[in-house]
Amino acid sequence: MNRFEGPGAREARIRYLDGDFQVMTPGAFVRCAVTEQPIQLDDLKYWSVERQEAYVSADTSLARELEMHPELRKRG
Repeated sequence: MNRFEGPGAREARIRYLDGDFQVMTPGAFVRCAVTEQPIQLDDLKYWSVERQEAYVSADTSLARELEMHPELRKRG
């Protein structure tokens, strides 16, 4: 059994805020909006307030931002 299985290991529902998040429905993890990998709440560092979604890494967060705003690729 891993940390995402067993009793109490359900997916949390989160409200993402600037620099913080609020647990709306208790759980052990959330899923990355891009990869669908589980992210333990203690490890959650990257999210979008605008889109209300979590990301497993900074690279994944950047990839999603560029996907949603392709015009950012032209800046430089």
